[in-house]
Amino acid sequence: MTQPNSIDAVQTMLGDQGYVCGRALATVVFLSLKLGRPLFLEGEAGVGKTEIAKALAAGLNRRLIRLQCYEGLDASSAVYEWNFPAQMVAIRTAEASGGADRGALQSELFSDDYLIERPLLQAMRPDEHGAPVLLIDELDRTDEPFEAFLLEALSDFQVTIPELGTVKAPEPPIVIVTSNRTREVHDALKRRCLYHWVDYPDFEREIEILHARAPEAAQELSREVVAFVQHLRTEDLFKKPGVAETIDWAKCLLALDVINLSPEVIGDTLGAILKYQDDIQKLQGSEAKRILDEAKAGLDAA
Repeated sequence: MTQPNSIDAVQTMLGDQGYVCGRALATVVFLSLKLGRPLFLEGEAGVGKTEIAKALAAGLNRRLIRLQCYEGLDASSAVYEWNFPAQMVAIRTAEASGGADRGALQSELFSDDYLIERPLLQAMRPDEHGAPVLLIDELDRTDEPFEAFLLEALSDFQVTIPELGTVKAPEPPIVIVTSNRTREVHDALKRRCLYHWVDYPDFEREIEILHARAPEAAQELSREVVAFVQHLRTEDLFKKPGVAETIDWAKCLLALDVINLSPEVIGDTLGAILKYQDDIQKLQGSEAKRILDEAKAGLDAA
C-alpha cells in the first residue's frame, strides 16, 4: 500500500486498523512518513504508543520489526549474534574429516549461514513490500551507551558487522521509538526525531476507542466503564489505568455478562484495571461506590 497523502488519510488508515487517532497525532505520523524522520512517542504506559506502530504496519502492509528494550541491552543483542553452537559443530566436523583449510573454514564460519539477525539488522534488509516499520519499544529502559549507538544507527540507517562489513538500508525503515519516561532520554536522540506526547484520551475519544476495540459492549456499559476509569485517573494511585486497561476491563465485564456497573462487580474485577495491591486496597469498601456514584453523576449531568 502507498503511504497516505494527507493527515485525514492517516486517520482513516489507522482507524481502519481499530486505532482511533486524534488530529495532532495523525499530523506528526504523516510528517514522519513524509519526511522520513523517526517518530519519538512519549507517554504513560498503556496509552497506545506501541499500538500505533502495529496499526501503521498493518495499514501500510509493511513488516513490523520490534526491538523490545530492557536494562543491559547492548548493540550486539540489538543487531546480530553469531550462531556459536552451529559454528562449533562445523569446527568439530572439519577436524574429524581432517585436512581442513583454516582460512576457508574461518571464512565459512563467519558467513551469512551462521549469522543470527536481530531487529536492527533485520530492519536494514530489503523487503519486497517496502521499508519495514521498526518499533524501538520502551527506550527509557536502556542506558546511555545504547542510546549513543542508536543515535548513529538512526542517523545513517546502517550497521557494521566487523566480519562482513557495513550493511546499509536500501530504503530507511519507518522508525517508531517509544518511552514511558521512567528516565529522560538524551536530547541528541530526540533531535533526530519528531516528537509527540501521547496523553490519556478525553471521554469521547476513549468511548470511540472502546467501540473500536470492544464493539460488542453496549453503549450504556461502555459509557459507565469509561467514566469510572477517567474518574479513577484523578485519584492518588501508584499506577493509573491506561486505555489498554479500559479495554481489558470492558472485555472482562462482557465475559461475565455484566450489563451495568455496581460496587460489587467493580470489587470483583479490579485486577483488570489496577495492577498494584496498594491501589486495589484503596478502592475497597465504600471508595469504589463513591467513585462510581461520581462517575454516574457526571454522565447524568452530561
